Amino acid sequence: MADLKAQVAANETGRRELLRVIAAQGAATVTAYMQHVQRNAEECVRAVIDQLHDGSFVYQMDIGTIIHVSVRVDRQARTATIDFTGTSPQHSGNYNAPQAVTRAVCLYVFRTLVGKPIPLNEGCLAPLTIIVPEGSLLNPRAPAAVIAGNTEVSQSACNALYGALGVVAASQGTMNNFIWGNESFQNYETIAGGTGAGPGFAGCDAVQSHMTNTRMTDPEVLEIRFPVRLEELSIRRGSGGAGHWPGGCGVVRRLRFLAPVTVTTLCGSRKVAPFGALGGSPGATGENLVHWPDGRIEPLKGNDERDLPAGAAFEIRTPGGGGWGA
Repeated sequence: MADLKAQVAANETGRRELLRVIAAQGAATVTAYMQHVQRNAEECVRAVIDQLHDGSFVYQMDIGTIIHVSVRVDRQARTATIDFTGTSPQHSGNYNAPQAVTRAVCLYVFRTLVGKPIPLNEGCLAPLTIIVPEGSLLNPRAPAAVIAGNTEVSQSACNALYGALGVVAASQGTMNNFIWGNESFQNYETIAGGTGAGPGFAGCDAVQSHMTNTRMTDPEVLEIRFPVRLEELSIRRGSGGAGHWPGGCGVVRRLRFLAPVTVTTLCGSRKVAPFGALGGSPGATGENLVHWPDGRIEPLKGNDERDLPAGAAFEIRTPGGGGWGA
């Protein structure tokens, strides 16, 4: 409900501001400048396409599915076709991304290649043709479940498209969704990781990447609000892939619970490592660990839901980014 209220409030703010600027400048002027912004974005993306080459990539996911993407460049028309044909059929669980998410991934990737501070808008998509087979992981038929589509599949699609374009190694490829609580309280976190390196730059350590941008609650606030102790939040040294330009390192986050809780994780890159490029090594896979009160440490396979007693701790080691170049 809070998400829906926020969307209504954002739309209302946009409506008021649009009417305000129309009252000040006139509808014809505002419409003309909206067209200018879109045409400028279109030309910026066409300039990017001028530098690209055909490519394809097959991205393996932990759940056994693949995302297959091909990019075909028409230099004369200055357009590109992004074709996801060959991607796995829609998932029986919730690993499905609605087509709107898939389009958003394409918009995001090409916007990052522009390298200029242009507003994000529909003009970026004008030179792009996007083919997404119906009934696939990236364009499922109703009533497919899609919660992991925005958080996990989008990250995989983003890495796959960057791989096909050959411009950067894989970032962590997951949001590391971490939900914990009981009947009295609940908390939801996404945890940063490493980004991929590219030609002339190393990956970044411990940052939110691609389809996620949420911030952590301050430790002091977290521990005041909930019966929990933050034992560690650190950079996971050595988790970035080696290369002439190394990948960024992930994060270690460990919470000890002072009351019984249920922990739920939704994450990726626990089995398949974020790929390196041009001879660079892949980043380290992520790990989820339970620290039991008796001192035992239990590694988990990936996504899980566990009831933990007071005194237990849960640790997430997020993936690193892939390296670039041997």
